[in-house]
Amino acid sequence: MILKYKIELLIIIIVGILLGMLIYLFKYANGASYLSSDPNACINCHIMEPQFDSWKKSSHHSSASCVDCHLPHETIKKWISKAENGFLHSKAFTLQNFHEPIMIKDKNKNILQKNCIQCHDSMTDDITNNHYPIKNDCLHCHSSVGHSNQIGMGKFTKELK
Repeated sequence: MILKYKIELLIIIIVGILLGMLIYLFKYANGASYLSSDPNACINCHIMEPQFDSWKKSSHHSSASCVDCHLPHETIKKWISKAENGFLHSKAFTLQNFHEPIMIKDKNKNILQKNCIQCHDSMTDDITNNHYPIKNDCLHCHSSVGHSNQIGMGKFTKELK
């Protein structure tokens, strides 16, 4: 009987320690900020500061935040994508095994593409109906719209300024 209580007490202590560590980690990593749509959450990791700074100077700064472009607009898909990206980003930054400069992955590029078309539907109707040779690849010509070293639709980089 005493052994049973010792085991229960040990389990309670272990669960308490794990729960305490998770709460501390959530607070330390500013976890609550990721539940919002605030673009400042994207710079909790210093590696994203150049993207954040260039977005602040972009044409979309006043009309779209990070989640408007980079996450699906459907509620359930948005939260699934947010959780998946959060896990993968945390893992990559913790283990320091990410590509520099940061590159958008195909899955997220497809989300971005869908959001471009959705927000600019009235302007993109001809493109999405196959009237142009480059269909469904907004970033091909507009890679600098959200954030980058380029300006407008041209190929002007920092070196050319």
